[in-house]
Amino acid sequence: MLRVRCLRGGSRGAEAAHLIGAMLGRSVAGWVQRTFQSTSSAAAAQQQAAEEEPVAEPVQQECPVCSYNEWDPLEEVIVGRAENAHVPPFTVEVKANTYEKYWPFYQKHGGQSFPADHLKKAAAEIEEMCNILRHEGVVVRRPEPIDWSVEYKTPDFTSTGMYAAMPRDILMVVGNEIIEAPMAWRSRFFEYRAYRPLIKEYFRKGAKWTTPPKPTMADDLYDQDYPIRTVEDRHKLAAQGKFVTTEHEPCFDAADFIRAGRDLFVQRSQVTNYMGIEWMRRHLAPDYKVHIISFKDPNPMHIDATFNIIGPGLVLSNPDRPCRQIDMFKKAGWTVVKPPTPLIPDDHPLWMSSKWLSMNVLMLDEKRVMVDANEGTIHKMFENLGIKTIKVNIRHANSLGGGFHCWTTDVRRRGTLESYFH
Repeated sequence: MLRVRCLRGGSRGAEAAHLIGAMLGRSVAGWVQRTFQSTSSAAAAQQQAAEEEPVAEPVQQECPVCSYNEWDPLEEVIVGRAENAHVPPFTVEVKANTYEKYWPFYQKHGGQSFPADHLKKAAAEIEEMCNILRHEGVVVRRPEPIDWSVEYKTPDFTSTGMYAAMPRDILMVVGNEIIEAPMAWRSRFFEYRAYRPLIKEYFRKGAKWTTPPKPTMADDLYDQDYPIRTVEDRHKLAAQGKFVTTEHEPCFDAADFIRAGRDLFVQRSQVTNYMGIEWMRRHLAPDYKVHIISFKDPNPMHIDATFNIIGPGLVLSNPDRPCRQIDMFKKAGWTVVKPPTPLIPDDHPLWMSSKWLSMNVLMLDEKRVMVDANEGTIHKMFENLGIKTIKVNIRHANSLGGGFHCWTTDVRRRGTLESYFH
């Protein structure tokens, strides 16, 4: 009986085919040898040895993609690129996700490069961050450089691109599966192209690769009359559960999810709708459970500068954006830590984010954290928690919309699937 051993991952079929071919090859060779064998005892002995040669099992390789949470020891990571980053056109979904003080910047520079000198400094900071990650024993991978100035047109809209700076927004790793997020900004429609060479490589080595339904980003996905004028407007709309994205089709940014083993936590935001959350819930069931949580946040977009899980039962919770469901974490025995007020100066440009990037940290393991070199008060907070700080300055990179967690997607962390939320 011919037996094929199935190995994990789509690319392992080649190994199975190789095994079948090797076995068939031996069968044919044996038939030829028996047909033309001589009567000498030496030939008979040679035939017997060939027939008794054992069939070697193929060597099972470890899948290079495996991550279940935000804190297991980090072994491989994707770090984004600042190069060629462009200001997104000032469309309704961009307006809803940015603050009024920066609207003139978008109106003037939409579709153009971010200021060249600022980009140069940001790129240098990220290169240094990559060097420090390597020094800490982490394998660093990067997306492809792409010309984001090229205008593109679909049947529903015309836009230019933005960047491949924040892999956390577009890629989520759950176990050995890479999920490409169906993001909501038109300027990010083709962002996946920068990551495809890496994803194909991981797929060939055994990773699962999933792309949810790609949104058309037609006008119906957005509330074209979303009424924002002041921060008070934003608070009122968010409290009413009204966002610029509608339920026309599923959409979500991966950065609106945060992982804790068998439990993932997600917020409905300006870029993640309930259809997108429901798609993820059905896709990940029954092995994982998706919990919707919410915050007192006038502009919800990406959860990791509001609610950042940094260890088993340990979470940073933004004191300016309290979690409405915080009691369920306390009842589960979690420790809730409120990080200190950020120290970033008021005059430093943050075109796409708030100062709370100070808590947007990257855990290298339970006892090491990559943190902003300028945020002395949060260093002290981590030291009090018994966590060593790896200090890196990415102040100019912050201006593009992210901290350490945003600028990365962890590909592999050494750990197992466990439940931390009961």
